[in-house]
Amino acid sequence: MTLELRGITKRFGPLVANDRISLTVEEGEIHALLGENGAGKSTLMNVLYGLYQADEGEIVLDGVPMTFAGPGDAMAAGIGMVHQHFMLIPVFTVAENVMLGNESTGFAGKLDIDAARERVREISARFGFDVDPDALIETLPVGVQQRVEIIKALSRDARVLVFDEPTAVLTPQETDELMAIMRQLKESGTSIVFISHKLREVRAIADRITVIRRGAVVGESSPTATNAELAALMVGRPVELTVHKDPAKPGADALVVRDLQVTDATGHVHLDSISFSIATGEVLGVAGVQGNGQTELTEALLGLQAHVKGSIELDGHQLVGRSVRKVLDAGVGFIPEDRQADGLVEDFTLAENLMLNRSHGKPFVRFGTIRRKMLETFASEKLVEYDVRARGIESTAGQLSGGNQQKVVVARELSRDLRLLVAAQPTRGVDVGSIEFIHKQVVATRDSGVPVLLVSTELDEIAALSDRIMVLYRGKVIGIVPADTPRETLGLMMAGERPEGVVA
Repeated sequence: MTLELRGITKRFGPLVANDRISLTVEEGEIHALLGENGAGKSTLMNVLYGLYQADEGEIVLDGVPMTFAGPGDAMAAGIGMVHQHFMLIPVFTVAENVMLGNESTGFAGKLDIDAARERVREISARFGFDVDPDALIETLPVGVQQRVEIIKALSRDARVLVFDEPTAVLTPQETDELMAIMRQLKESGTSIVFISHKLREVRAIADRITVIRRGAVVGESSPTATNAELAALMVGRPVELTVHKDPAKPGADALVVRDLQVTDATGHVHLDSISFSIATGEVLGVAGVQGNGQTELTEALLGLQAHVKGSIELDGHQLVGRSVRKVLDAGVGFIPEDRQADGLVEDFTLAENLMLNRSHGKPFVRFGTIRRKMLETFASEKLVEYDVRARGIESTAGQLSGGNQQKVVVARELSRDLRLLVAAQPTRGVDVGSIEFIHKQVVATRDSGVPVLLVSTELDEIAALSDRIMVLYRGKVIGIVPADTPRETLGLMMAGERPEGVVA
């Protein structure tokens, strides 16, 4: 099936999210869609999938103009979407998830689960998925869960598949397997739209690349283009993609964690007696598929976890048992993995957000009153220093793009006198221009002598910024290895294997 988007325009009040976007995806083609955060990629795909109605333009399938009142119409026309965050019910089986929204009935109106099982087996056999139709979703690795999402779409006879950031939760080996599956789908005649910010993956899999900037198409490229050329198209200026840093000059151990265990209220163990240390002037990267204890680790360091055993010492002082306020006052900076939920108050101004963790005293509060002039001067300086694109310090955080929101969080945390920086997914959902800036700030923090704990699911980011890498798997430390450890070895460790010679 050939998909054409002709002059698609979508407005939200005065904001033009998509500005006369046109592109064609040929039958059996993998067409990549690249763009900065907020460029309009998701809006365009939501129009295609019937979640939004275009203000202008049309969707054409095999030469026939189409109108979609909702996702059901899009699916009926042969369009499927594999979402970044899986749309699966964990306590249902594979077959039950596949038939959701497309239920067939047998005798006396009873759901025909056998037909769904057979459909799963048939598609699995055709593409070599090896998925058990009776397996519970919650028992499956994320790579297999993604295959279930693909089976769901194919079971509805999708001939155009949209993959939205499909490798965000995968190990390198699972990413390679997904690439092989996409090539199989292509060979079977399926048209694929591949949305990703990972330039290396786009160049490896795409037949053609369309780049969107500020809601409009700014160019089309082939996978032979360099990363630098694609990044410049996305941002509108040359971007430095290589992290430049001098060799680390670590000093004494500043953060020492011993036998740290974190459980939830039910007693389930999220971190199982892990130990590690970080020296001054060193970045320790934490690698692993999301959900293997990284969140619990960062929250334990900040005093956000209630059920913690073991020891966390910073500069010889015990942090376990301290309140979040006292941990922050001890000099711990925190860039959370979810900036909107944990890093900002979206209805507050940028000035107010920049003083959030110093709202109880000096330098911005005196005798219970905010020193407005000092705060305004500070905030104005930080917007310039950290290149925050905003109308002014009185703009609210919710009015900013994701990349600019992240810069506000980074500016706030790095403007304090730090003894430790905990950076969790610091560039998640951020465009390549902002990634360049944030990486420079992390390196500068390390070079100033501050120890950095960097948590990221992006292996390229971990390898580029870290001096050593700790791999977590199901709450355990699989090993701590040098930063130049091959991706293949890191991938095996992320899957729970400990290569010979690697010590936990």
